[in-house]
Amino acid sequence: MTKLDDRTIANMNFVLEETCRVFPNGGDHERRRYIAQKLKLSAKRGNATLGGLRTVAHSALKEITKQRSA
Repeated sequence: MTKLDDRTIANMNFVLEETCRVFPNGGDHERRRYIAQKLKLSAKRGNATLGGLRTVAHSALKEITKQRSA
């Protein structure tokens, strides 16, 4: 298991908060956890930039909205 540095964690937190603004009150626990897990997995694979993490978060958001509307 790769330990994430402080900057990567800060980027992940920032992107999570930014992405969850689309939900009322910042989103429920399940949605936030799903997006956070996707961010963590991606960061552990070396994707630690804001742009890269935003892409992952937006993909996760699309997955969530597809599941809810299906």
